[in-house]
Amino acid sequence: MSVDYSTKKKSVLKAKQLMPGILRMVGRAPRLRRAIKELLSSNMADHISIGSVIEENARKYPDRPAVLYKDERLTHDQFNRAANRLAHFFLGRGVKKGDVVVVMLDNRPEILITVVAMAKIGAIASLINVNQQGKVLEHSISQGEGNVFIVGEEMLEPFEEVKADLNLGADDQVYFVPDGSKAPAPDGYLDLIAKIANVSDKNPPTTAEITMADPFAYVFTSGTTGLPKASVILNFRWVGSSRWFGKLAMDLTPDDVLYVPLPFFHTNGLLVSWGAAAANGSAMAVRRKLSARKFWEDTRKFNATAFIYIGEVCRYLMNQPPRDNDRDNPVKKIVGNGLRPDIWKEFKKRFDIPYVYEIYGAAEGAMVFTNLLNLDYTVGVCGTPNAIVKYDVDEDRPITDENGFMQKVGPGEVGLVLGEITPRSPFAGYTDKEATEKKIFKNVFQDGDSWFNTGDLLRNIGFGHAQFVDRLGDTFRWKGENVSTTEIEEVVNTIAGISGSTVYGVEIPGTDGRAGMVSIVTDTLQDDIDKAALARELKSTLPSYAVPIFVRVKTEFDTTHTHKIKKTDLKKEGFDPGLVRDPLYVNLPGEDEYKELNAEVYKDVTTGKYRF
Repeated sequence: MSVDYSTKKKSVLKAKQLMPGILRMVGRAPRLRRAIKELLSSNMADHISIGSVIEENARKYPDRPAVLYKDERLTHDQFNRAANRLAHFFLGRGVKKGDVVVVMLDNRPEILITVVAMAKIGAIASLINVNQQGKVLEHSISQGEGNVFIVGEEMLEPFEEVKADLNLGADDQVYFVPDGSKAPAPDGYLDLIAKIANVSDKNPPTTAEITMADPFAYVFTSGTTGLPKASVILNFRWVGSSRWFGKLAMDLTPDDVLYVPLPFFHTNGLLVSWGAAAANGSAMAVRRKLSARKFWEDTRKFNATAFIYIGEVCRYLMNQPPRDNDRDNPVKKIVGNGLRPDIWKEFKKRFDIPYVYEIYGAAEGAMVFTNLLNLDYTVGVCGTPNAIVKYDVDEDRPITDENGFMQKVGPGEVGLVLGEITPRSPFAGYTDKEATEKKIFKNVFQDGDSWFNTGDLLRNIGFGHAQFVDRLGDTFRWKGENVSTTEIEEVVNTIAGISGSTVYGVEIPGTDGRAGMVSIVTDTLQDDIDKAALARELKSTLPSYAVPIFVRVKTEFDTTHTHKIKKTDLKKEGFDPGLVRDPLYVNLPGEDEYKELNAEVYKDVTTGKYRF
């Protein structure tokens, strides 16, 4: 069955809707011409990198703020010099271009300084998700095959839990970075702050050797199968984001401050936020952890004229009790992904935000859609070759014509979005070559072409514009994280008494993304699993965002002729006890175990009594 994903009103743009945005763009014509010229004239061999941009900002805006954090203020000059000290130190310790350095730091200036320092050397910062623990954390650390570890005080405990399993040798270097304290380095760790105290702060010569084709970071994504994969992030991506978002879309200046409450170990923080701010020497105001209650207070404190969001952030802000000063904030522009249609206009009105630059992209690919014209309910247009193709959800495959080629959808229709792989829009993929190959479709529209499979459904709304619809396959998004169903199933299937499981995402009204739900079959084919023990096992093994909220106990699974479990009906039935005759359970916020999900609890969940 081909995908439908109907809406009450299918969105297809009319020409008159485009005019206000086009006129605004025309008013910025000189700056747009310069930005577009930069984008079109660059190539992968150019010696432009995150390090060279930071050095240029230090020359052009030495005394302007670069990073604001709590009550700290780092100018562009100070920020660059701090990165230089770290770069010179690690050069002296033998770190070279292509080496991998494992970085375990939360959102604070030190993670930015570390990334720049490694980028100037040409080393790759493997940015570990600080929410990970146990086997997942061990797996992610091992992906980089690095022998240098930079561990923040905030990550000391989870790192210690897996340290013995990493088989560290005599050549491995493990550095400790205190977290706003004067805590000494524990036994077995080197004090990084003390080590760099007297190191040169001049620009290292290695920066000039780095090109846009060189990788500078690994970002971990839960893909369609298995444990997290390390996506390779090239300097090209960061520099391109800088020009696209900072100059072409948002038109930021040295007087702007971009508020960043999202983690830098994900691409929204690393590429979109940082790239946009660095484009013309703007400042970033960094928040350690998102606080919906203090969000607007922070924007006033830092005089933030812009911020980065994901859909969940906007939803959390809307769920806060209205205040008289909601509109009294300095924010004029926001950029991000996942602002849902049901709150789009209300969000803009309540907080007096005139410009929304909604985007769509994937950590692995260079393709990105951007709402350049500030239209409502759209991810905008894409500057690189892309296609939205017809897709059969039940069969989990694209629909092809009589020649075996894929077919593009028409206006108003939904399909799978692909990005063409070309020298100007490369697909760096993952450190795992096999995983990289699985994300590539070949001979899509003609023999010899190659396209990146995003795994996402978009609606073609005309004039090159699109709307995000849903994720496909075995990955869903929750709490701003990509959740791998296979990763969860592997954990559930090891629990005593469970003979099989399948995991999928379900919608909870008033939330964004999909909440995790697991259907299980027990060894006895009875509902006899200890629900408290099940919750303890999952919470101690999985990242918090990956722990299933709902559990369904079945006696058997319906399967396809190839023995794949059919998830379509399970997703449709969700956790509604009016549709599901099997036992249902829910882990409510603040509770330690799964409790029975009856009609009364279902009503409380779906009417917003609980905040998930």
